[in-house]
Amino acid sequence: MKLTLVGMGSGGSAGLTAAGQAALQEAELIIGANRLLQALPEGCTRNRAALYKTDEICALLQRTDCRTVAVAYSGDTGFYSGAAALCRALDAAGLPCTVEPGISSVQLLAAALHRPWQDWQLVSAHGCACDPLTVCTSGKPTFFLTGGKENPATLCARLAAGGYGAVMATVGENLALPSERLVTDTVAALAKQQFAPLSVLLVEPCPPAARRVPGLPDDAFLRGKTPMTKQEVRAAVLAKLAVRPGDILWDVGAGTGSVSVELALAAPAGQVYAAECDDEACGLIRENRAKFAVQNLHLTQGLAPAALADWPAPDAVFIGGSKGNLPAIVDAVLTANPAARLCISAIALETLQQAVTALTAHGLGAEVTQISVSRSRAAGGLHLLLANNPVFLIVRE
Repeated sequence: MKLTLVGMGSGGSAGLTAAGQAALQEAELIIGANRLLQALPEGCTRNRAALYKTDEICALLQRTDCRTVAVAYSGDTGFYSGAAALCRALDAAGLPCTVEPGISSVQLLAAALHRPWQDWQLVSAHGCACDPLTVCTSGKPTFFLTGGKENPATLCARLAAGGYGAVMATVGENLALPSERLVTDTVAALAKQQFAPLSVLLVEPCPPAARRVPGLPDDAFLRGKTPMTKQEVRAAVLAKLAVRPGDILWDVGAGTGSVSVELALAAPAGQVYAAECDDEACGLIRENRAKFAVQNLHLTQGLAPAALADWPAPDAVFIGGSKGNLPAIVDAVLTANPAARLCISAIALETLQQAVTALTAHGLGAEVTQISVSRSRAAGGLHLLLANNPVFLIVRE
């Protein structure tokens, strides 16, 4: 069997290369999404199968007796295309194939705008998790493939909510088709519009976030009367947890959300899950989440460990409050991920002992660090030195 995977560009014959068109016209069977089958050039076989899932295509290839087969894909076969999965499956099955690439949507948009695209950042928001706030602050224009739940308007709405509403962006709608439309406006304006399903988005560089180190000033947070982990302790917690950009992080007993926010800022490509049972504290967490535009911070109102039940397995966990349930919370963390990095905050010696005992029950040792913070405050021309109660940080070994 002669098998060819063909990129059809925008889906019309005008987007086909000569080699791709020849492969389609020579094929005795053509497989692809229904939209592409309806847009095939003249002279193609009527023997067509409207399939796009890899396993279904492979099953048909195993039973067909056609000597020449073409599988059609939109766009370019090498740019976020289903062709990649089919190539892997064919290679594993020992079925040889030829790939004829098409014209990608990024090329079509760049051509329509009379711009080069070699310096663009290319991102897919079609069927996969995507945080536009993180990727658009790289200093480069960012191109988004869109589809499914994410479209240009939803992506722009998230950027506007994060404080980038004045940034310019362009939506390319139905590129290379008779109904092609380009819309350039601010992110805030585009967020209020509707676009065709076949649309892409180009966002101009957003101002980069200010460089920072862990330990934001206490007065940066909205706090009310809810207890808050102090700046110096927060900095130590992030150091002990060794937070990485893509980590899944838990904050149990989140209080005002100060540690949750710090974790979310330290892991812009990750996700932070905060548990808090107090109504007022949950309100503050939501306000601080909005203030710092950390859309990767998720709040569950409830008492741990029950509140942790549906969370994804963590890479690192901070326990700042337990309401007397510390052993059960430690059990829940280590059940979800026995290798999780774990830091527990304790003010009372009783809590310190509970934490050490809980870790010992799992065959783990504990590193204990005592932190005492003293700050000066002006009073009548004098500076008074004020000391807080010491805090113990218990880290699994």
